[in-house]
Amino acid sequence: MKALSILGTSSGAGKTWTATALCSWLRRQGLRVAPFKAQNMSNNALATPAGGEIARAQAVQAEACGLLPDARMNPILLKPSGGAGSQLVVLGEPQGHLHVAAYYNRLEELWEVVKSSLEHWRSHCDVLVVEGAGSPVELNLMDLDLANLRTMRHLDARWLLVADIDRGGVFAQLAGTWTLLPADDRRRSLGAIINRFRGDISHFPDPNGRLTPYAEGLRVLGTVPYRDDLRPDEEDGLDPCDGDRGEGDEIAWVRMPNVAILNDCQPWWDDRGVRTRWVDRPENLAGAKAVVIPGTKNTIADIRWLRQSGMAEAILAVHARGASVFGICGGYQILGSRLSDPQGVAGDQGEEQGLGLLPGNTEFLNPKIVRQTESVFGGQRWGTYEIHMGRTSGDEACEPLQQLVTEGRLVRDGVRHDRVWGTYQHGWFESPTARSAFASRSGIAGHVAFPQPWHLKRRALYDQMGDWLVEHVDMEPVRRYLGLR
Repeated sequence: MKALSILGTSSGAGKTWTATALCSWLRRQGLRVAPFKAQNMSNNALATPAGGEIARAQAVQAEACGLLPDARMNPILLKPSGGAGSQLVVLGEPQGHLHVAAYYNRLEELWEVVKSSLEHWRSHCDVLVVEGAGSPVELNLMDLDLANLRTMRHLDARWLLVADIDRGGVFAQLAGTWTLLPADDRRRSLGAIINRFRGDISHFPDPNGRLTPYAEGLRVLGTVPYRDDLRPDEEDGLDPCDGDRGEGDEIAWVRMPNVAILNDCQPWWDDRGVRTRWVDRPENLAGAKAVVIPGTKNTIADIRWLRQSGMAEAILAVHARGASVFGICGGYQILGSRLSDPQGVAGDQGEEQGLGLLPGNTEFLNPKIVRQTESVFGGQRWGTYEIHMGRTSGDEACEPLQQLVTEGRLVRDGVRHDRVWGTYQHGWFESPTARSAFASRSGIAGHVAFPQPWHLKRRALYDQMGDWLVEHVDMEPVRRYLGLR
């Protein structure tokens, strides 16, 4: 097995995008390729077939490789929970909440988990595409960082460095990172990729000529122009520019402090006649035809925030004047009557009243429910998944939203109570039929759903990303290292 480390000059430089595109391209070269990130920090997770959870970014990359998601692709996952610290997930299994000092006290124990996962991939793939985290040269963290240099050295990997020109200062990004890298690590370089170029590429001639005097030995392999249509799920949920997308009647998505799996809104982006807008202020709900309360990593903390910020009152007011409300996972729990987490197993401790738009009560308990599911609604079946510690009861008298396929039989799932719908199923809006039904119930008359299911569009998207990458980047150093003709 050979390994390619995708390092970045900063968080958000485009490591996830580049790694995903590489996974797709390498798969089409006939190689067995798998993704890997030793430690990720993200509340955007996905359930594996084995019932574990990994960061959604690595699940997307697995899909680009033609693989099912596996916890050994992301052995350490930290899910921030606000004041409760972060939930530690090891090989797909939650290990409780801990603060940063406790995490670093367990670092060597966790490194052994990472090494074990790496040994698995040595015999299960030809190329491991290793995504780094943040910058590899944060001087105060280099000795504590599992995802960048330690993994790269353990694998004797070669690296590509991704820099984001859209942020500005791209030459400082590249030269600074190169300068701070230890000399032994510089020798592993295959080159750099300048990412997210907007505008006329002729205005950016000869980047190597400008960079070489300050970073001799680091070669820019290409500059990748930005394309808004070539964007899979983002590692941290959504790019900042995705706060307001589309034209037409508005569906307002509530951006709570601990919001999780923001990707649930992405399937709406290809539809016509609808605008998705992320909001966190009461006045921003005024024109909404529908409100979606998405998942949260800390439901108790976020229902408290909804009340303190005035958002709870605003949601109730917009519903009273005729808007629909949809809750996903934590949002579904918030729509109910009562939430109770006396031990703080899912975040903050305590008991709170919900919004009362549904009759259910939620209690947070171990063990965590993590599973892939199959939803059935409007004559369509598609894959969804659950990740939650809450158990909701008391709303059985309401009409179910849909059905789930469980052990070959259909069981009720979720609630549909007039203009309030709720479910634990992430990915519910990936069905065009589901989106059309909710838009219709919300009075969004101009809505036209993109007919292709979201998972099929994603698979085509990965190949387009790979093609776009190799069109603009000199892949010869990668080909030589991997022995590709």
